[in-house]
Amino acid sequence: MTAVSDHPQQQNSPDQSAAGRPTIVLVHGAFADSSSWVAVDRALAAEGYMAISVANPLRGLDGDAAYTASVAATIDGPVVLVGHSYAGGVITQAAAALENVVGLVYVAAFIPEIGETANDLNARFPGSLLVPENLIVRPTADGKMDLYIRPERFGDIVGGPSSGAVVAAAIAQRTITVEALGGALREAPARSLPMVQVAAQDDHAVPTQLQHFISERAGAHVVEADCGHECRCCGPTSRPEGSSSWRARP
Repeated sequence: MTAVSDHPQQQNSPDQSAAGRPTIVLVHGAFADSSSWVAVDRALAAEGYMAISVANPLRGLDGDAAYTASVAATIDGPVVLVGHSYAGGVITQAAAALENVVGLVYVAAFIPEIGETANDLNARFPGSLLVPENLIVRPTADGKMDLYIRPERFGDIVGGPSSGAVVAAAIAQRTITVEALGGALREAPARSLPMVQVAAQDDHAVPTQLQHFISERAGAHVVEADCGHECRCCGPTSRPEGSSSWRARP
């Protein structure tokens, strides 16, 4: 009943629409790819939800949001957008362009206001290890600058379920451009749209204090997750409540 694909028009199930359940659109953040949602996708499938994982380009906020919106727009019926980390800004801007979004779930993610960037927000509170000495910058052919986390610091910053998984993730990390992290939010959906933040309690990438601040400011319901930044693979606390209790928002 579930699929990980960027082509939801081929994956929609009549049973999903008939049941009135939203399709869950999962959007990864920086230094990751769509396979990072596999554990979440399986958990959602076990509850009867269809999940689609978007391959976030990570090249610029406007383009990333437009691409995500283009995927979600092909889905018949209601959609919940779920964004991890940097993708919080992506789903926020994407939702403003869509009519079928019924909820937003932020997983250790930025919830920017119009005009704010990921860099702006991360500088507001101490605790992030995403600092110049822990990053590698490489120029690209299109004139942008790609960011990598130094492999030896990947586990300290992002974490993971095991040392082996951390090593693999460090090697396979997807780069994000400096320009993406410096991209300002241009559009946001109505404040009435239900929002949930799964707040990681030991986060060294997006400070926990920041996650609580932006959630309170946005009126998002907060679900605590006892994990680091990579809370998508830390057990049920970070998934079922965060992805399905959006409709229980006070």
